[in-house]
Amino acid sequence: METIYDWLSVAVFAGLALLYLQRSMEDEPVDTVWHYLPPAIACALSNWLGNEGYAIPAVLVLAASVGYIIYVLRPSLPGR
Repeated sequence: METIYDWLSVAVFAGLALLYLQRSMEDEPVDTVWHYLPPAIACALSNWLGNEGYAIPAVLVLAASVGYIIYVLRPSLPGR
């Protein structure tokens, strides 16, 4: 882990994995594993873009991944 893109993409992916694990323990899961594929791929793509020197596309793809997590997966955030 050498660049900021490595750290950011791993942090978002770790949060996504924790959300999946939390939701998979529910009696009736509200989503499937396929719902987690787009943001996971976006994290990998963002990391690759950032490491290749494409800073703006990397940030935009990572922001889109976070947006997908917030608006599609709808995690229950503190204070909501």
